[in-house]
Amino acid sequence: MIKEYSENSTAARFVMHSGNKLFGGQGLSNPAPYPINTFVYNKGTAQQVIIDEIVYTMPKGCILPLVSNQHFRFEHPETLTAWQFNREFYCIVEHDTEVGCVGFLFYGIRHPMFILLNEQETEEMLHLEKVFFNEMALKDNYQGEMLRTLLKRVIIKATRMAKAQCESYMEFPHEKVDIIRRFSLLLEGSFKEQHEVKYYAAALNKSPKTLSNVFSLLKQPAPSVIIRNRIVLEAKRYLHYTEKSAKEIAFDLGFESPAHFSKFFKAYTGTNVSDFKNQR
Repeated sequence: MIKEYSENSTAARFVMHSGNKLFGGQGLSNPAPYPINTFVYNKGTAQQVIIDEIVYTMPKGCILPLVSNQHFRFEHPETLTAWQFNREFYCIVEHDTEVGCVGFLFYGIRHPMFILLNEQETEEMLHLEKVFFNEMALKDNYQGEMLRTLLKRVIIKATRMAKAQCESYMEFPHEKVDIIRRFSLLLEGSFKEQHEVKYYAAALNKSPKTLSNVFSLLKQPAPSVIIRNRIVLEAKRYLHYTEKSAKEIAFDLGFESPAHFSKFFKAYTGTNVSDFKNQR
């Protein structure tokens, strides 16, 4: 079942899936005209999920946040409930002071994030699901705002649960952990043009050394490694899901030349660009 809500005047879009056997995300292979974020709730048993061609096990009773440029498919999508929304419906960046999920649940460096629910949280989520169902059946002037309120509740609950399960948030002041969160958001918007740590450090009013020390303290990979990994991930997505040439990908990802990109890709994946593309 798929239930949709849209606003023609703003292009806002909200979609709820339940028992949809075709549920999945096409990512770069078939980009939607409206970029969307997704919450997937696994009510059934543990199952496999393939995200950008990597296989993971999604535990039972958990929530998985996903973003629009990810390609994903589930072993048993019919057992899932999912909520999808675009920026026009609810902008998580503009509302970050309220929900605090940007750079953590979405566009964060910890991925995939399987947020486990205890018995009480499971009951609350099942109740929320019923409320969503009832609201999707209504058609009046209040429906959009009610759905936004319910979605905001899901985002806040998921953020709270995820932070309670995150070692860094348990051990260190939120201010330090939020440096990583802010870095992650900056990276998502700039990694195609900015490949150096000094850019992100300056944007966060830190020196590169101070920024690296914070990441080390919180037991995270060095900022340079995270930047590199994000570029590699995007390159792999292009190679897996598009027909772009190495030259086009090099240009899109901010490399000086196709040769520079090819050398970078081989150094950090162990595979030539052409060989990787032929493995599709």
